[in-house]
Amino acid sequence: MRVAVVGVQGDVEEHVVVTELAMERLGIDGSVTAVRKPGVVSKSDAVIIPGGESTTISKLIWKDGIAEEIIELAESGNPVMGTCAGLIILSKHGDEQVEKTGTRLLRLLDVRVKRNAFGRQRESFETELEFRGVGRVNAVFIRAPVVENVGDGVEVLATFEEKVVAAQEKNVIGLSFHPELSGDTRVHEYFLSLI
Repeated sequence: MRVAVVGVQGDVEEHVVVTELAMERLGIDGSVTAVRKPGVVSKSDAVIIPGGESTTISKLIWKDGIAEEIIELAESGNPVMGTCAGLIILSKHGDEQVEKTGTRLLRLLDVRVKRNAFGRQRESFETELEFRGVGRVNAVFIRAPVVENVGDGVEVLATFEEKVVAAQEKNVIGLSFHPELSGDTRVHEYFLSLI
């Protein structure tokens, strides 16, 4: 099994480490690769778009031809997960900040997102959430987006203060928080189980 982590910007290494640990715990033989150029995602079984700065990540993946490969992978039924900025990039609809910055979305997850919904960096926090299919997980929110509304085919996986913070549409998962920073591999194990 090959998992690609989009490595153009953001908390890439943390995702690589946690995904390798999750594979080990599930007894899966495979590799996890940080991707900075085209040609790798298309040969992968799954892809993760990490947190970071959504405008920057979006510009780089479209410029480098990685965006089209992510879309093709998702459309062929392979799992794609986006965390924090990754959720924004996966979304079909963004808020006025997304419009203003000209952030080009992949439009793979039928949700509308609001950037920085919980405030700036200093308003970052950690909390426990009930994650459908996984149980109680520790969630780290850093300048996190929130899902304002979901389309018909979208399942809500977790909420915080009645706000949607994790959603799934078939093989595409978007999370407002950073599961790779919690020290818990279960969200990544859930993701890998979709392969």
